Amino acid sequence: MMAQRKKSDLPSKICPVCDRPFSWRARWKNQWDEIVYCSKRCSGQRWRLKQADPEKRT
Repeated sequence: MMAQRKKSDLPSKICPVCDRPFSWRARWKNQWDEIVYCSKRCSGQRWRLKQADPEKRT
């Protein structure tokens, strides 16, 4: 049986829209490298990022 990790040991990223950190989730295990936004809301508001600061786009 595999040892469980603490939440603090999980990988995390910074959302480019809201600038908040978000942690790895089990449902993202196969696509963690492709995940950019912390939520559907931020994914839908990525156009705001382009308007606010064009250099900060991903």
